[in-house]
Amino acid sequence: MSRHLVDRLLVGLPPEAVLTDPDITGSYANDMASFCPAGTPAAVVLPRTVEEVQHVMRTATELRVPVVPQGARTGLSGGANASEGCVVLSLTKMDRIIEINPVDRIAVVEPGVVNAALSRAVNEHGLCYPPDPSSWEMCTIGGNIGTASGGLCCVKYGVTAEYVLGLDVVLADGRLMTTGRRTAKGVAGYDLTRLFVGSEGSLGIVVRAVLALRPQPPQQLVLAAEFASGAAACDAVCRIMAGGHVPSLLELMDRTTVRAVNDLAHMGLPESTEALLLAAFDTPDPAADLAAVGALCEAAGATQVVPADDFAESELLLQARRSALVALEAVKGTTMIDDVCVPRSRLGEMIEGVERIAEKHRLTIGVVAHAGDGNTHPTVCFDAADPDECRRARESFDEIMGLGLELGGTITGEHGVGVLKKEWLAREIGPVGVEMQRAVKVAFDPLGILNPGKLF
Repeated sequence: MSRHLVDRLLVGLPPEAVLTDPDITGSYANDMASFCPAGTPAAVVLPRTVEEVQHVMRTATELRVPVVPQGARTGLSGGANASEGCVVLSLTKMDRIIEINPVDRIAVVEPGVVNAALSRAVNEHGLCYPPDPSSWEMCTIGGNIGTASGGLCCVKYGVTAEYVLGLDVVLADGRLMTTGRRTAKGVAGYDLTRLFVGSEGSLGIVVRAVLALRPQPPQQLVLAAEFASGAAACDAVCRIMAGGHVPSLLELMDRTTVRAVNDLAHMGLPESTEALLLAAFDTPDPAADLAAVGALCEAAGATQVVPADDFAESELLLQARRSALVALEAVKGTTMIDDVCVPRSRLGEMIEGVERIAEKHRLTIGVVAHAGDGNTHPTVCFDAADPDECRRARESFDEIMGLGLELGGTITGEHGVGVLKKEWLAREIGPVGVEMQRAVKVAFDPLGILNPGKLF
């Protein structure tokens, strides 16, 4: 089958677009998640055109071969992991920014465009594309759409789903479908665009996206507030949000994370703190907003409140936050990164619960959070060569997801379900929810060849 498959692929693809060397194809087997099984691809295809993607899907349908779409493989749930004998469809070569329209405030892009590259391109037109995952220098727009990813600025600007206006999608049988619109408004028919956002490549292959843009805001100023406990920092978050403030960023790092960042990058963050809260404003008068938020932090028990002196110092603080997950990985060599999102009002309970779980399992668990929207990333640090530590890591990871559901939250705020959390998806949405989602999957992919084994 493998030779026949490759021969059929080569009918509509140039030889350099079809990779079969096991030493090369094996490097496409996994994303960045731990504890997620992956198979061996039969081939890796790197198309450059929509027609080439259509050819791959027609061939896969004819031969009943699974197809796993991939972007930059920066995902954290195993959603891009290869299935045994599959065609990995890497979309990184489809990386054109087709259009930037300042009047309509849209960009039309291919799925392989890197998030940061798009951001810089639209900045030149006085516009911005707000979704900014921590991996924004590597991750692709197609991957962002597949996982409905978020980022640091979601507290003010929202997540990827709110910026995807329309899509071109190659379906499982190779047909091309256009969803959504280019207009500022539009309610014609079912919102299939939103259905594809977050579907993790299980319903179709996104080959083009129409994205909403915003006017570029002023540069943001950042404030750092130290707290003697995570609970006090979470109280400050509640006070800020209840007070009607709209920060452009509101992030929390616990003591473990702060020390890990300092060890990795020598940032000089205060290691005496139990929790560090970063708040930012990109308003016309950010200093005044930071002063108001600083007062609320002090009222919540902050031991020190330090506004950044300038934009350069603010950027250093943001770099420290962006490096948090890489720094935590360096603690023991391997991490499992939870993605539990809870109501902001219960964020303190979530932080305290994670501390209890870490103590119970005798593990280092650093917590970094998009505190402004309740999205926590408890990061379990462990030695992958220690079987007992691996077991405890997996158990703690599951207990953290269970805690999130108990607090009225969700198992994933922005990383997706993939392989890592699929048993937990059923617990969250229930049997009727699973039944209806399976029915949607069958409607779009009756043969079940698109990213099989993911979600449920």
